[in-house]
Amino acid sequence: MVARHDLTTDPGLQAQLLQARRGTAFFARKLNELTDAQLDGDSLLPGWSRRHIAAHIGYNARAIARLIEWAATGIETPMYPSFAVRDEEIEFGATLSPIALRNLFDHSAVHLSVEWRDLPDDAWHHTVRTIQGRDVPASETVWMRSREVWVHAVDLDNGATFADIPAPVLERLLKDITGAWHTRGTDKGLKVRVTDSDLTFGDPDAAVVITGPLPAVVQWATGRGTHGVGADGTAGQVPAAPKWI
Repeated sequence: MVARHDLTTDPGLQAQLLQARRGTAFFARKLNELTDAQLDGDSLLPGWSRRHIAAHIGYNARAIARLIEWAATGIETPMYPSFAVRDEEIEFGATLSPIALRNLFDHSAVHLSVEWRDLPDDAWHHTVRTIQGRDVPASETVWMRSREVWVHAVDLDNGATFADIPAPVLERLLKDITGAWHTRGTDKGLKVRVTDSDLTFGDPDAAVVITGPLPAVVQWATGRGTHGVGADGTAGQVPAAPKWI
């Protein structure tokens, strides 16, 4: 009999799955609020329309589902053959009719959720590979998806803001971003301090200190604006955040 609930019994993973599914539902709500004509409008990402965002999220679910199939079967099924193929897929998806584009999102989201649901506990530890070439446990795919749906719901430019994203998601995202900066050495001379929590990242002796509430700081860190953040040591000018992806 097909499972009607997630096979994993790990409470932490169950909580992450819930957060990812809530993010998917939030993205769906913001997408469904748009008329078909509004899909042609610009997103918050330069060069991408709302159609591109919807296509990306749809194909991303399919790509992550391939990783879960890899974990379940042991047969290597990459997310994408290459970055070029991924980009071509998104460009094609952006040309779909509105109903086809919406169906792509709906069906791919359900497919991924079912793949997660039916993956047994032991398989969540199986190693898969991201498009960036990182070897990660299958459990990492839940965070990969959660990050995509929550942030790109904002990118639809339909009223969602970083303040709508749950604090645990924002905190983990900020840790990921600042960790990437540190790995690349691009955080030298830069510190980030979140004013509504005790989170601080970066160079302890930094000349430039970015401050603000968590949603505003994460918005800045993802390269999506400086509203709500301040900067010490820059004559009041908030510098652009280092690249993180």
